[in-house]
Amino acid sequence: MTFNVLGTGMYVPPRIVTNEDISKFVDTNDEWIMQRVGVKQRHISEDETAADMGCKAALAALENSGVKKEEIDLILAASVSGESISPSVSCMIQNLLGVSCMALDISAACSAFVFMLETAAGFFARGRAKKVLVIGAERLSRIVDWEDRGTCVIFADGAGAMVLGEGDSYIDAVFDVKGGSDVMDIPQPIGKSPFYKGTQKKPYIHMAGQETFKFAVNAICNDCTALLERQGLTMDDIKYIVPHQANKRIIDFASVKLKVPKEKFYVNIERFGNTSSASIPIALDELNRQGMLKKGDLLLLPAFGGGLASATCILRW
Repeated sequence: MTFNVLGTGMYVPPRIVTNEDISKFVDTNDEWIMQRVGVKQRHISEDETAADMGCKAALAALENSGVKKEEIDLILAASVSGESISPSVSCMIQNLLGVSCMALDISAACSAFVFMLETAAGFFARGRAKKVLVIGAERLSRIVDWEDRGTCVIFADGAGAMVLGEGDSYIDAVFDVKGGSDVMDIPQPIGKSPFYKGTQKKPYIHMAGQETFKFAVNAICNDCTALLERQGLTMDDIKYIVPHQANKRIIDFASVKLKVPKEKFYVNIERFGNTSSASIPIALDELNRQGMLKKGDLLLLPAFGGGLASATCILRW
């Protein structure tokens, strides 16, 4: 036993920041951003925390599922941009929802949503949960250097959530981790210990663009191919590929390398930017609410990002 998806939800803050807005304080323009990243606009929080947004996405998912919040046995949340190390984002969401259940965070950056699904599957397999909330919630605008045009044009804020119940729709997953901080890094402040001899690095997102690009394309292609082969499936069996929305060019290159039509990839990065752990559940909620999914459809969910970590799963709707 794994789980079925009972409902989906998402939330993005109302403030929309366009490429033109960013060009007023960073040396960039709409053409440059669209060519290199594929983002036209992004939602940016003015007064909401990652947990605030995660709670609103969770409430939307609960309403969509018909499940009462008191029925939730476990809350799994992911964020690299929570306002505090402790209490964690999952604990803050639990408090905002006003429920009493186990809550824990999964730290795997942009791949975290698939890591959370794998974790949830383990709880269901052991019979330790009947209803689970999984939430990706990010206020990446808090940890972006707004003077660095290489990163500030990419990242955005938002949250996506799913309610899971007992079932057998989580088919299989693959994971790959190559630990290191040379390609992507989000350092914490080093503190004021009189004994620590390390050097301070600005506590913002640091990313080597070309290396990240190559890692991401290879991760999508290798993980999807390995997973389909293991399950005896082909791309013709897959209704949609719903990738982490990191960069439109990454998705386009993966489409060519996999020899899969671009139409099979669901892409919404133009409207939402890169919301890290929230990007896949936001995309799934859009697909769900637009009526684009039918019972039994097979979905491929590839993710990749800091760690470096990648993860891909097959989900039956």
